[in-house]
Amino acid sequence: MNKNLTNSQLDRQNILNNEIALTEIRKSASIKGVIFEQELTFTKEMVADFFEVDIRTIERYISKNSDELNSNGYQLLKGKRLKLFLVELKKFFGSDINVGTKTTVLAVLNFKCFLNIGMLLVESDNSRVLRKMILDIVIDTINQKTGGATKYINQRDRSFLGAFLQEENYRREFTDVLRDYVDMDKFKYARYTDKIYQSIFKEKAKEYRAILNLKSKDRVRDTFYSEILDLVASYECGLAELLKTESEKLNRKLNNWEVDKIFKNFEELPHWKPLITSGRNKIYT
Repeated sequence: MNKNLTNSQLDRQNILNNEIALTEIRKSASIKGVIFEQELTFTKEMVADFFEVDIRTIERYISKNSDELNSNGYQLLKGKRLKLFLVELKKFFGSDINVGTKTTVLAVLNFKCFLNIGMLLVESDNSRVLRKMILDIVIDTINQKTGGATKYINQRDRSFLGAFLQEENYRREFTDVLRDYVDMDKFKYARYTDKIYQSIFKEKAKEYRAILNLKSKDRVRDTFYSEILDLVASYECGLAELLKTESEKLNRKLNNWEVDKIFKNFEELPHWKPLITSGRNKIYT
């Protein structure tokens, strides 16, 4: 992962999509804002004040990065929602806030979008401090999940951090789809995780653990190089979409036979062959 988040939208998004990382960042940062619709919310003026820049600087970043920021929680409030927000805004600031009664549209950012601005902004010392804190928290979070710093040689790979976060996000999407669209008991999570590993390595997770002499508390995916994590993430992302689409087409949950058929057709797609060959060579050498 690039240590300068200002340069990489992929690295920014990998962090912003990770709920565990976001929760830890919010707890550590202790940034106060307006609670609106159960979310921490900020006006552009509040964001400008926090980062100690002119509001025109914030507006310039919003205009330049509109697609990214819109997808991460930037929105315009109007009508009833605006009125409700203004009530909460006045509660938050008390008599120190002066919002015109003729305001019909107001731009707001949730906490995720607030962090997004902080990852982009180069004119602010506060944004640089925030970016360093974000990266420190993300690294600490991953170390806690993997049992310590650089436990396996793969974790010294400079691409590992970004790939790990990305795979965590796709893993969550995959398990959510199994939960919502596949009619099997909890065994389905282990079964189809195993099938992914078998497809890539020709080894089940249990056999792979034995090859690497992993202890019971060690997670298989913590041993993967970034290229392998990307490959596993591609499997999880692609399968999740196919399972969801087929279930919605049939208007019911899928049974194990249907899931197995989809999986077989998916893994036989020719574009996987060079990626799988490269992955096997990487992990067994």
